[in-house]
Amino acid sequence: MTSLPDRGVSSSSSDPLCEGNIAPCSSSSEQKEDCSLKRSKTSILSCVFNSPFNIFEAHQDSSANKSPKSSSGSYDWSRVLRRIVCSGSMWRFLGTSKVLTSSDVWFLGKCYKLSSEESSSDSDSESGHATFLEDFSSRIWITYRRGFDAISDSKYTSDVNWGCMVRSSQMLVAQALIFHHLGRSWRRPLEKPYNPEYIGILHMFGDSEACAFSIHNLLQAGNSYGLAAGSWVGPYAMCRAWQTLVRTNREQHEVVDGNESFPMALYVVSGDEDGERGGAPVVCIDVAAQLCCDFNKGQSTWSPILLLVPLVLGLDKINPRYIPLLKETFTFPQSLGILGGKPGTSTYIAGVQDDRALYLDPHEVQMAVDIAADNIEADTSSYHCSTVRDLALDLIDPSLAIGFYCRDKDDFDDFCSRATELVDKANGAPLFTVVQSVQPSKQMYNQDDVLGISGDGNINVEDLDASGETGEEEWQIL
Repeated sequence: MTSLPDRGVSSSSSDPLCEGNIAPCSSSSEQKEDCSLKRSKTSILSCVFNSPFNIFEAHQDSSANKSPKSSSGSYDWSRVLRRIVCSGSMWRFLGTSKVLTSSDVWFLGKCYKLSSEESSSDSDSESGHATFLEDFSSRIWITYRRGFDAISDSKYTSDVNWGCMVRSSQMLVAQALIFHHLGRSWRRPLEKPYNPEYIGILHMFGDSEACAFSIHNLLQAGNSYGLAAGSWVGPYAMCRAWQTLVRTNREQHEVVDGNESFPMALYVVSGDEDGERGGAPVVCIDVAAQLCCDFNKGQSTWSPILLLVPLVLGLDKINPRYIPLLKETFTFPQSLGILGGKPGTSTYIAGVQDDRALYLDPHEVQMAVDIAADNIEADTSSYHCSTVRDLALDLIDPSLAIGFYCRDKDDFDDFCSRATELVDKANGAPLFTVVQSVQPSKQMYNQDDVLGISGDGNINVEDLDASGETGEEEWQIL
């Protein structure tokens, strides 16, 4: 597999702008100069983000033991820092302007206006740059790790150079769990103790078999789809591995304590008879309803649902006609981003600006960490990053997967409405379509028995479990 080169190993993060960590330097004078500059940038960023006048903290009233003059001084400093940090010169110094322009950014369903007029505004509110960076750095960042227990019966104690698709998928699912438990507006707090839900989510993505959604367990669940330590897989196989793992976890927890480890139904959306080879996948409302019903153990109440939509949008390169449609999916409030990147180098694409994809990069190498589920004082710095990276949308690998999270029935209906409008804009080549039920003339697969499709071509939704599949696992792998 072609992979981005390792960028150094750190006990927390190898990114010089991530939580104040400094990348290791080599002995050459040019690299020492570069490292010195990075340390300076890191120091400034750390001071701005962690100072008492933090630009992301709302002004608080002074306590009884603080004088009004002191409080006012702190607030004035806070305003000054906000204006300095949000200025174009500061962003150029920190390297962010190499990625961000003054155009609007769509990031997981939210729009950030980064116009120069807004950045230089005298308003006390934070600029688009600052609020966007706060949102970006609050997303869960999962990367290559080394130093964990060997995976299954292999000798692999690291996923460097082969685990980027697994890590990208973990990031997407982690955002779904954050949105579900803490809401889209949640931002990582600057001070401990942390929210127990937040710590619990990070624990589930730890690097050991004891953690529900670890790389160890994902590889085991995806074995029948070609997942194995040391091997790279595509997004379709990765989605199916998640489907199997969620079902397995649900069955185990029902036996042990009756509780759900994955708090939503999972629907891997597939296509018509050629769907797994590039045809438009079909979101079937009746299938989604049945999955929610199964998740709720037979009750008709709608449940939260995660939709994963594997796509093939070209042969060697993405067909340009799909790019505007991909961009628009980031305007959906339900957006969870895209598993994608350059061929052989998967990333987690979480936003777009102009014709550029903004992503979190799993190719940083970090040491494995163990965050206990109840340790609300844990160091979580290696799970967050402030460095925005970009990629031209026309360079994305045509094999990708889109994620959406719908909290309830109204949210799902809104998603279906937006998706239908997107179909109308597709000029006959939609990313995916939405139907109420599968018609006899539009079978979802050639192999009728795979999804319990009856002889008349309709899906027997009763044969589906809450993970969206039947007992058969005869899927074609991309």
